[in-house]
Amino acid sequence: MQEKIGKTYWARKALFEKGIRDKRLSVQEIERLLPAGSLSASERWLLYYSLRAAEVELVDDEAASGGFPPSGEAAAEP
Repeated sequence: MQEKIGKTYWARKALFEKGIRDKRLSVQEIERLLPAGSLSASERWLLYYSLRAAEVELVDDEAASGGFPPSGEAAAEP
């Protein structure tokens, strides 16, 4: 348990440092840097919410490169 908490803590700390420094993070970067299975759905939501509150722009590189848009954007289109 201690090891899981430690890896998650350091990964989140690195994400915040990079996001605040660069003012931007991609969803793919976030998913790559977090240990697999380290966050529940509510913890992941809180992480994204906190990054936005810290004025970090969250972008989806797959949508920008011609992939499918995030589900929230697809619903907004006519």
